[in-house]
Amino acid sequence: MEIQNLSEPGILTQEYLINMGPQHPAAHGVLRLILTINGETIEKVDPDIGYIHRSIEKMCERDTYKQIVHLTDRLDYLSSHINNEAVCLAVENALQIEVSDRVKVIRTIIDELTRLSSHQLWWGVMGMDIGALTTFMYAFRDREMINDIMEETVGARLTMNYNVPGGLMFDIHPNFQKRVKEFIRHFRKALPEYNTLLTDNIIFKKRLQGIGYMSKEVAVAYGVSGPSARGSGVLCDVRKHHPYSAYDKVNFKEILYQGGDSYDRYLVRMKEMEESMNIIDQLIDNIPEGEYQEKTSSLLKLPVGEYYQKVETARGEFGVFIVSDGKKEPYRLKLRSPGFSNLSVLDKISRGHKIADLVAIMSSLDFVIPDIDR
Repeated sequence: MEIQNLSEPGILTQEYLINMGPQHPAAHGVLRLILTINGETIEKVDPDIGYIHRSIEKMCERDTYKQIVHLTDRLDYLSSHINNEAVCLAVENALQIEVSDRVKVIRTIIDELTRLSSHQLWWGVMGMDIGALTTFMYAFRDREMINDIMEETVGARLTMNYNVPGGLMFDIHPNFQKRVKEFIRHFRKALPEYNTLLTDNIIFKKRLQGIGYMSKEVAVAYGVSGPSARGSGVLCDVRKHHPYSAYDKVNFKEILYQGGDSYDRYLVRMKEMEESMNIIDQLIDNIPEGEYQEKTSSLLKLPVGEYYQKVETARGEFGVFIVSDGKKEPYRLKLRSPGFSNLSVLDKISRGHKIADLVAIMSSLDFVIPDIDR
């Protein structure tokens, strides 16, 4: 369709539909975006998802409650430990299983290591998306220390399966506390390098400031959560407002920025890394003695009813909704993934920007595509 170019009267331009993905380096996975563009200006973004859909919710309905835990670490694989914890908490609350304080503290420490690892990867890749290739090397240098800790204690570096209903699969490694403290000492010195390299870089700031504006009202209306919502001033940190595990025993700030643009969403995650280290500092020398796993039946059957548990992943609110008919597997299981809701706002905040800006906006929302498709 030919339309009048308002910036240059008398010149007719034409709308085009182009595909961004599903195999695209800036999509961070198999996400397809159908863009309606006028020149370089975006008029509409239509996400086409499902390229990595695996029917995980239906798979959960055929397995027992202990078996389904590991399926959730295949969603947002950068928050795998936290996803597993959500299922375990839902089952434990339904069966009124009270885990030990030791379990609660260890879960919380590993939650925050997981958040740090996720934010480090996001930072390194966001720099690459904008054109700063060096960030990838810095981020993965530091993230490797967390991966080594996870491998030693959990047995996996990415898709962890450490949580079980009733506690942990096994106790922490004897080196766990020592290596975590070594990492925190290292990263407190390394994080300022991130700011020197990227945060305060004038080119980077110009690529993000004023781009992808999302008002507080829009964030709430679209169900946006996590750092993406807190960059618009929305109070939504599940750890603060609905604490679980040991989050009611630690002091930390809910990071908020009011600007609502891509740069503020970036700053939220940078400050959250500082808070994650503060949480770990409060717990690492105070891990209580106790059992790492409560005795439970080999086959768990939840009482008839409906159960919901939410947690704060690196990308926002992850929820597990279980409908039980009293059998060994859920009658219905529904997952509330933060990525799906956060993706829904992409069209709203991208219109009027350039294609290059869309890459920056997507990075600021921090998508992990298997979390969206499920």
